[in-house]
Amino acid sequence: MKLSYSLGSLLSINDLLNCAQKLSRRNVEALWVPETWGMENFSMLSAVSQKIDSAKIGSSIINIYSRSPVLIAMGAATIDTISNKRLILGLGTSSIPIVEDLHGYKFEKPLRRMQEYVEIIRLALSGKKIDYTGEIFSLKGFTLLIKPPRQDIPIYLAAINQKMVELTWKMADGAIFYLRPISEMKKTIAKMQTKRKIDVACQFITCISKDEKKAKERAKKTVAFYVSVGEIYRRFLAENGFREGVTNIHEEYLKSGFRSNHEHVTDSMLESLTICGLPNQAKEQLARIYDAGITHPIVQFNPIGNTNESFDLLTSTLSDVN
Repeated sequence: MKLSYSLGSLLSINDLLNCAQKLSRRNVEALWVPETWGMENFSMLSAVSQKIDSAKIGSSIINIYSRSPVLIAMGAATIDTISNKRLILGLGTSSIPIVEDLHGYKFEKPLRRMQEYVEIIRLALSGKKIDYTGEIFSLKGFTLLIKPPRQDIPIYLAAINQKMVELTWKMADGAIFYLRPISEMKKTIAKMQTKRKIDVACQFITCISKDEKKAKERAKKTVAFYVSVGEIYRRFLAENGFREGVTNIHEEYLKSGFRSNHEHVTDSMLESLTICGLPNQAKEQLARIYDAGITHPIVQFNPIGNTNESFDLLTSTLSDVN
């Protein structure tokens, strides 16, 4: 069964590279690197590919508003060459605050934009001359000057709302879910996999410690952060069984920031949205995730205390040694 790790936002660049080196000794499907407003993704994927020599490497996710589609294709071809054909290209629309406030673009037509990105990226990787006319993009005469080792680099799409889920199953090689209740995912995956079989990845906030209280508190703080700043997550979770919880978390955030709003994250939210607690509890939670139809769980590392010790406990709990 597949199991991957996501390293990023809570780590320094050196910490991330050290953890990648440690993963080279474990049975790991892929190492995913996120991009928010810290580390640049393609640079880190290049560096990570030199630290871990057998696992795949994935972007989770490249924001399609901050780079042109041909620039993403150029980056993908470059990284796939450097990594010896190990790239998984994860794409997403990100969110209105990140796109508009941090990058200065208009968050317009995300579904159509994603469709055109996937079409153009695949055309570029084919090596053919691109003359493309879409609703958003019009390209004339682009040809990739390097020959990628693979024309069929797998593309995974981050999907939250149903229309993006439908597009993912129509066009992509895999889906990347995040902060979705287990019960909802089980129903959605069962329905969508009847249309077309793809790899179903889901990233889980993961906090493992020999101190259960510390593990749960760390997980609550991470859940509270995403609920507080991510309107799309609040809306989705409210519509799928957690309306009271997300309302309380967000209202407390508006009053006092992140000081105490994590206290409103309920145990049922942790149970459904995260992997957290003692090592034996984490193993049981992971088994439940596979049972829901998720083919590719991604463990999002949230360090507790010393980063190296915390990561060693995480990987020794969940992954066998090569």
